[in-house]
Amino acid sequence: MPDGIRFELSALDSSPLERFARQSVSADGTLKHVGLYAGKVEPGMMSIPEFLLEVSIVVMAVVSLVTNMSVLLCFTHSSELRSHVPGVFVLNLSFSNILLAFINMPATFFGVVKSEDPFGNSFFCQLVSFAETFLTTNSMLSMAALSLDRWIAVMFPLSYSSKMRYRDAILMVVYSWLQSLAFSLTQLLMDWGGYSHTYASCTVHLAAEGRTQLAAYATFTVLLHCSSFTCSLAVLCFSYLKVLRVAKSHCKRIDVITVQTLLLLVDIHPSVKERCLAEQKKRRRRATKKICIFIGSFIFCYSPYVITRLVELLPSVHIPRYWGIATKCLCYAKASSDPFVYCLLRHQYRKVLVRVIGRFLRKDHYLLSASSWSSTFDTTEDNCARAT
Repeated sequence: MPDGIRFELSALDSSPLERFARQSVSADGTLKHVGLYAGKVEPGMMSIPEFLLEVSIVVMAVVSLVTNMSVLLCFTHSSELRSHVPGVFVLNLSFSNILLAFINMPATFFGVVKSEDPFGNSFFCQLVSFAETFLTTNSMLSMAALSLDRWIAVMFPLSYSSKMRYRDAILMVVYSWLQSLAFSLTQLLMDWGGYSHTYASCTVHLAAEGRTQLAAYATFTVLLHCSSFTCSLAVLCFSYLKVLRVAKSHCKRIDVITVQTLLLLVDIHPSVKERCLAEQKKRRRRATKKICIFIGSFIFCYSPYVITRLVELLPSVHIPRYWGIATKCLCYAKASSDPFVYCLLRHQYRKVLVRVIGRFLRKDHYLLSASSWSSTFDTTEDNCARAT
């Protein structure tokens, strides 16, 4: 290689058809030569991180569909659950998670597999991106609404029925839809949705030819995440920390009564005293653990993705592809964990679900027994016919 010449190799695209630009630059900075080289990546080659990401997306999609459909099944078979006002928010959250698992998770899976637009058509990818923005924003606002409902129920127990009615819950859900729809339509009209190789999915994305809109796109991205993630997190922290404070004060009051009762009961067995004291500690830990799950799961699943989307607005920052897909998978993990966090681990939902499953198994057992009895009867009838 001649003196004063250096070669630089830069990747222009990371799709299966790898393209590289080789630049020959002289010592004084003058560009001498630019060449474009293309090489085909072996289609059968798959890295371990990609395989793990694909498996995790499939698992999360299946779990999300099964668990959220189980929540809907509980509502259809229990009039008691339908009569509760928080059920409006739970249904809204479950429908959003089901659509996310049915539309966006498969699109991301094929985006990881193909390393390109899974639809091969920008219009369908824009629609999927529209759905992702709408459903994710609606899910976050639904969780904020659930926390507000719990705060009102704990802080105003005597006037809860007048402060939180079905009409109020429906108005909150309508507001959630309108806010989600406003950002989704803006994204669609401004053509800010499409396939992003960093996240291997159809999402909010500014194409290379739209760099003149960078300031408007950055403003939209900041407003989107501040009005959905930041506001919802603030509402969750305010509501649940207030609930935790009230719960701890109730636990202290119960503890005082329990200790006084134990002191009066002189002849009580020591094991009973130990059991009562252990129950006190368990009660305090249970309240703290529930609040930590509500807030912690929200922060753990959404904050890496939101921070990544904000950081990538800086022109000097490059987001690794595997990190981008991993943050997207964490958002999907929230959709599969929400049924356990808000519904299926509660006694009311478990009781209804067990009853529905038991009814189905008994019905299936009855049909199986009827079929077996019919088969036995037919066999006996045939044997009698041969004997005659």
